[in-house]
Amino acid sequence: MNPYLPIMVLGGIAAAFAVFSVITATLVGPRRFNRSKLQAYECGIEPLRGDATGRRRNGDRSATGTRFPIKYYLTAMLFIIFDIEIVFLYPWAVAFDGLGLFALVEMLLFMLTVFVAYAYVWRRGGLAWD
Repeated sequence: MNPYLPIMVLGGIAAAFAVFSVITATLVGPRRFNRSKLQAYECGIEPLRGDATGRRRNGDRSATGTRFPIKYYLTAMLFIIFDIEIVFLYPWAVAFDGLGLFALVEMLLFMLTVFVAYAYVWRRGGLAWD
């Protein structure tokens, strides 16, 4: 028996569920479109009117080319940093029984540094969305 067969079966079930969910939502879901649903989602930032060159429809350049708030980028970077730190916990959790006391102490130190960084970011207001 192929050792990857259970993984392939699980992947097939996941793909079938995803396709089934999308098709069911398309067939059963409501079809009410309005102006706000058809606009691009820009994380709460008001979308700029104009084309890719920065010109408005009447040729004016005054309102385009404005900068995104730095809060958007900080939130994205914090998400990536903490997400990568959490990814390091998965291999440790899988091999926890065979690693011993040294690995436990090292992971506790790692988690302590993560919590200190989290407390610092929280204290500085990096998690508050204004």
